[in-house]
Order: sequence, then structure tokens, then C-alpha cells
Amino acid sequence: MIPTLPLNDGTTIPQLGFGTLNVSRDRTRSEKNTAATAEIVGSALGMGYRHIDTAQMYGNEAGVGRAVAASGIPREQLHVTSKLGNGNHDPGEVHRSFDRTLNELRLARLDLFLIHWPLPSLYNGDYVTTWRAVTDLVRDGRLRTAGVSNFQPAHLDRVIGETGIVPAVNQIEVHPYFRNDTARDASAAHGIAVEAWSPLGQGAVLDDPVLDRIALAQAKTPAQVVLRWHIQHGHVVFPKTTHRQRMAENLDVFGFALSAEEMAAIDGLDRGPAGRIGPDPDTFAWIP
Repeated sequence: MIPTLPLNDGTTIPQLGFGTLNVSRDRTRSEKNTAATAEIVGSALGMGYRHIDTAQMYGNEAGVGRAVAASGIPREQLHVTSKLGNGNHDPGEVHRSFDRTLNELRLARLDLFLIHWPLPSLYNGDYVTTWRAVTDLVRDGRLRTAGVSNFQPAHLDRVIGETGIVPAVNQIEVHPYFRNDTARDASAAHGIAVEAWSPLGQGAVLDDPVLDRIALAQAKTPAQVVLRWHIQHGHVVFPKTTHRQRMAENLDVFGFALSAEEMAAIDGLDRGPAGRIGPDPDTFAWIP
């Protein structure tokens, strides 16, 4: 049974989900990629995943929607997240693109919608107006929970200070080589749940001898150990894989626990900014 975590808006979120970044060969919105995404996400749903994470910029919302529609799983048992594309920050585009997202996902209401990147050097540095537009979607009933992604402490302080509305979630890069303590601590100080993207460091951490030693002692894989580290830190995680065996392994992280010493050993792998894999949110300015 996958546990749920409470969010600051009174809703809950499954702590483990399935990520869909690059589950198809590219981000082209083609029938081939839609079918491939639907097959993979359908397999994940069939294995017990009930939390699916996608994004406008992934180009695969239609495939996710097809899998959800074909699954036969009652809507109230599913949690579906998407994210605002970097080219859609203007308030009008927030609403228009959100309508397209609902249409592609075949949903009347989305569980969680995030500003994918703050883009502080674009849109005249105005991500606050974008945040207001996203929260409008909650007020009109089409969105259950509003959040952000890749927001640094100053970004959080600004949107909260200027709107009085606290995001429920901050989805940020977190893994043993990059604990991202500054952003994690700032999120926690505001009561914002942390979702960890790239929770396995895109596989870079899995050959670390510390993790190998702990995995051997626990009779688990290094990936399971890392996911359990996230779970015990209270993060929401959604590892991505296209292989059924790994899907099953990633679900099997609730029947064991890491000791305080093992948690500390994994914490000690942090490399600070040198461990970051993805872009720096303070300078990232890409629009596809």
C-alpha cells in the first residue's frame, strides 16, 4: 500500500508515483509516441501505480490520458500531475494551455498543476502573475492543488509575499549527490511538500560503494535503497523506467527501513552544487 502525505491545502498526495519524462523516444506529439506512452503508463497503472507525473513540455499528456482512460481505475483513486510549459507563462496562456492539458489527459479536473520553471530572467522577471493565474484554476474548480517546480528560496518568498498564497508542492532536483538542502529547507519552512525529481540522480548514484554496501546489508537493490532514503526524508518520489521489473522493484520500498546510521551515510554523499545534474533554476531560460 502506497502511503499518502498531507498537503498544506488540506488535500493528500501518494508518496510514490510514476514519472513519464522521456518514456517515448522524443517529445514529438505523434501517434507513435502517444501509443508508446500509453503502453508504458498502462503497464505502471496495472502494476499498482496510482500517481502519474507528466508535463506540457514532455509532449506525452495525450498518451497518459489514453492510458488513464483505458485503465478502468476509478478517477478518485488516481492522482495526476502536469506542469505549465515555459512558453505559457502569460496569464492567458496559463488558462488556454491548461484547457489543452485537461483535453489531452481526458480529465475534467487535474489533481496537481505546477509552474515547471520560474524563469526569473524571462517575462520581465514576473513569475508572480503566472502564479496568480495558476491559483485561479483552483478557484474555478478545474484544479485541485496548485504548486511550483524548481523554485529557489527567493522565488518562494516572492510569490508568497506578493500573493499570500503558499504553494502546496515544490518539485525540485533531489538525490544523494545533490540534497538541495537550501531549497528543501525553505520549502519545509513554508509547509510546502518536496517532490524529488531525478530521485536516482539519473542513475549516477547507483554505483556508489556506500549504496552498494547498504543494499547488500538490506538485501535490496541500490535503487530501492535510494528510494527508501527519499521516503524516510518525507519526499514525494516518482522514478521513471520503461522496464516492468524495475517498475515492480520501485514499488517495493515500503517493507524495510534504513537505520539512522544508513540514512546518515547516504546523507554524507551530498556534493553540494557540484552534484547538480539539471539546470540551475536561477539562470535557466529555455523555451521550447
